Amino acid sequence: MLNLKYLVCALWLFLSVHEASAQLGFSHELGVIAGPVQFRSDFGSRQDSKTNFGNSGYGIGIVHYINFSYRADCNCYTTDTYFNDHFKLRNEISYNKTKLEHLGQWVGPDNVTPDADRLRAHKGVAENFDIGTQIEFFPLSIRDFQGFAYSFAPFVSLGVHYTYSTPEASTTYGDGDVYNPENIYSFWYRDYTRLPPLPAGVPESERQYPIDVTPLSHFSMVASAGVRYKLTKLSDLMLDLRWQYYFNDWVDGLNHELSFNKNTDWLVWVNVGYIYYLD
Repeated sequence: MLNLKYLVCALWLFLSVHEASAQLGFSHELGVIAGPVQFRSDFGSRQDSKTNFGNSGYGIGIVHYINFSYRADCNCYTTDTYFNDHFKLRNEISYNKTKLEHLGQWVGPDNVTPDADRLRAHKGVAENFDIGTQIEFFPLSIRDFQGFAYSFAPFVSLGVHYTYSTPEASTTYGDGDVYNPENIYSFWYRDYTRLPPLPAGVPESERQYPIDVTPLSHFSMVASAGVRYKLTKLSDLMLDLRWQYYFNDWVDGLNHELSFNKNTDWLVWVNVGYIYYLD
């Protein structure tokens, strides 16, 4: 499970942002989001549909918006500028978890080699806790949407998140030790014929082992597109499609050097949310 101190720090930062913006007179929105996550990692072949759809999990989160178009201190609209009427600041605390396995052609029933058995036996978990900020752009007027001029308000967003990852790895092959080179896919570590050569003077024995489940902290980039639907004067429904790119390739606990699947980890998250206007 996630370390409690990270949750406490995240909540403290979340409340600090709310208090600081409240003193500036901006209004606020609070909501919850949840939905399926498709995690693209070093498990399986990244372009294989069985891998992409099979390695799916879930995500949940709490979102807080700073609404620049309305002032909480006077219950009035702010100065009518393009920025105030088309942008919101989104702060978020979220969590996602995906169970991972090797799927697709390399573990098909026609593959009966020891390496295929090693892949079938190897499992993993990607578990990530996020806190971050995104700037959201609404092409249509935020004021008009709040005034029921139209029911739908599309948006796009871009931001940066701090991510704390706690991956897991296991195998049922051999003695069940995932750190025994005899129990993992040979081309990741023991068979160097398909791996790039190490720098001159570096012995093969110093090649990095491809599995590491040490918790790690890093950053990720988040981009999304979605739409809001006006339910009531003080509430919206939201549908959001997110792409999140991690600046680290150990998020899934696996980092091998095979050319067909050595990209940095990323995910796609479709979430549905409920947003309530606080002020």
